[in-house]
Amino acid sequence: MAATDWSRRSFAYYPTDAIVLSRCIGGVWSTPEVTGDFKLNLHCFAGVFHYAPSCFEGLKAYQGADGRVRLFRPHENAARMAAAARYLDMPTPPAELFVELCIRCVQANWNHIPPYGTEASLYLRPVLFGINPQLGIKSPDDVMLVVMASAIGTYSGAKSLTPGTAVLSRNYDRAATFGSGGYKIGANYAQSLHAYNVAHGKGYRELLFLDSATHTRIEEFGSSNFFAIKDGRYITPDSASILPSITNKSLRRVAEDAGLQVERRPVAVEELETFEEVNACGTAVVITPICRIDDKTSLESGEVTRSWHFGRPDRCSPVSEMLYRRLVRIQKGIDEDPYDWCLIIHPIM
Repeated sequence: MAATDWSRRSFAYYPTDAIVLSRCIGGVWSTPEVTGDFKLNLHCFAGVFHYAPSCFEGLKAYQGADGRVRLFRPHENAARMAAAARYLDMPTPPAELFVELCIRCVQANWNHIPPYGTEASLYLRPVLFGINPQLGIKSPDDVMLVVMASAIGTYSGAKSLTPGTAVLSRNYDRAATFGSGGYKIGANYAQSLHAYNVAHGKGYRELLFLDSATHTRIEEFGSSNFFAIKDGRYITPDSASILPSITNKSLRRVAEDAGLQVERRPVAVEELETFEEVNACGTAVVITPICRIDDKTSLESGEVTRSWHFGRPDRCSPVSEMLYRRLVRIQKGIDEDPYDWCLIIHPIM
């Protein structure tokens, strides 16, 4: 078998060996099941196909410098999925069950964990969705939790910390002011797909959404949270319609400990002209530097009305790179983990 060229991998599906699942039927969760069958047998009237009661998570396992495998902050993902499930009025998986399925998924796909020294990782995708047959519009009674894995590279396939461009979304919204934007549910991503496709078609790597009520405040990128650096401050928007990113939360702690002042508050579009560094941050990307943001009357328009530039187009800015290096060094066991964020996973002997 040819050796894997990990540098050519992006954030995409790559076959692995197994998935792990559990069903909640009548309020009782089943014993976790590990299977090499990646095809699920679902009733065509299952609610997930009609009214989209589903939520998901994303987290990574890393091969460390010491040879040990670390899963990053799985209990945070368990809590975020539980919040989304409660919002959808679905059965909520206990945190212990969620983490157990993640651990067993890593163990079942041990041979697919990328080696230390690459920019690749084993990405886990837990998905919770309604499975009981229904026709009326209501929350599901029964659900399935499935954890699957893919050994991925960087989000875009480019080298980590390669700057990209973004455009403001003036004529499309990601989430309503009093909607579901603060929860990681599939419908939020379906809502943004068309706008994202338009932006990508225009050559932008990222799309920056604004608040739906006034279009005057920054919310988040289509794939991840927004943060900026200015005068020794780490600034990130605060809004109930923004997904609470675990990566952003971790970076805020790292930033505080590095001496930066953290500000989580409403961020006006007009503040873009004052920022020294701008980034997208999330599990898949960790940090993507943004070197330029364009403004247009509509995404479809060919006319750019104004642009903001940050740092250099060929490299990440210094403070953002420092934060990235510090977080990744913890994830990969190069530095000590003073926050107890990493869960060590052992192979099945």
